[in-house]
Amino acid sequence: MTAGEEATGTGTGTDRGTGTGTGTGTGTGCALLQLLFLMAAVAGCGGCPAQDAPDAGVDASVEDAGEAAVDAGAEDGGQDAGDADGGDAGSEAFGCPYDMVRVARRFCVDRYEASLVDHATGRGLTPFYPPSRKKAAGIERAWQSLRLEVGDADARAVPLPELPEWQRTTEVSPRAVSRRGVLPHGYLSGEVAAEACKNAGKRLCREDEWRTACRGQQDRQFPYGIEHEQGRCNMFREGHPAAILHGNAAEGHLDPRLNKVRVNGKPLLRKTGDTLACRSEWEDDAVYDMVGNLDEWIDDPEGTFLGGFYARSKKDGCDSTVRFHTFDYLDYSLGVRCCSDLLPVEPVR
Repeated sequence: MTAGEEATGTGTGTDRGTGTGTGTGTGTGCALLQLLFLMAAVAGCGGCPAQDAPDAGVDASVEDAGEAAVDAGAEDGGQDAGDADGGDAGSEAFGCPYDMVRVARRFCVDRYEASLVDHATGRGLTPFYPPSRKKAAGIERAWQSLRLEVGDADARAVPLPELPEWQRTTEVSPRAVSRRGVLPHGYLSGEVAAEACKNAGKRLCREDEWRTACRGQQDRQFPYGIEHEQGRCNMFREGHPAAILHGNAAEGHLDPRLNKVRVNGKPLLRKTGDTLACRSEWEDDAVYDMVGNLDEWIDDPEGTFLGGFYARSKKDGCDSTVRFHTFDYLDYSLGVRCCSDLLPVEPVR
């Protein structure tokens, strides 16, 4: 996709539905805030079948993204010290912020795929557009007309998701938020993903960290076991949103409507934590949706994302890898979850 295509929202991209950073900032500006969260919330923590033509349709109703405030309370609780193998001696003195899971007593990973807020104000950003005033406005403008040129009559009738007026006029800097029950943010480049993690006082996961977290403490290829089981994770779904809206799975990957498509009344992109069977367990906690839902950028300046997304026809679980896009590439299926180093736990007195 060229720079001109990105600016106008007309890039087509590779058909990733059938496909086989730097940005490691430590975010010292938020380290104190993380430590305060940790002390308050986790003191003492431990850490498809063959693709037959589906009965597919598009639900034009808007799934409200809202401007959800970031809940500073401990979501799903903290983590208790467990008996997981691995980690250094004395690692019980180190834990993770309330919104992260301790992995192998070595590092922390976000419990959920990231939603985004504006770093300065905390206002929620719509997940259907890139978190950039210029890019979001350009894509919205382009697809107001492009949607009337592709797909069948039903698809053309589907309106664009609303781009909030304040996001048209305000430059934002995204911050990643890990919280349950919200749509994760797609349309992210690796560069923006790295910025969002850095603003949260975190960083992009390294490849070995991401795979370790995905495989769970039992070290299995899938979050739930050693063999693929269709439906356990949000992967290899019944339809591809670009095929449904455009008649071609390889085109129009910046269309803001793609992550709103439903098949048989069910959304292709699910809210964070909704796929309960797709959990990678660590100690008394778990990481959700590391396989499927959205692909996730990792720390590789050459451009790598892992895990697969809901319409990719692959069955390789935590091994799912795409390396042929550059770090500045973005489309509807690309999101992120962040990692961080362990933080010291304040002793309980």
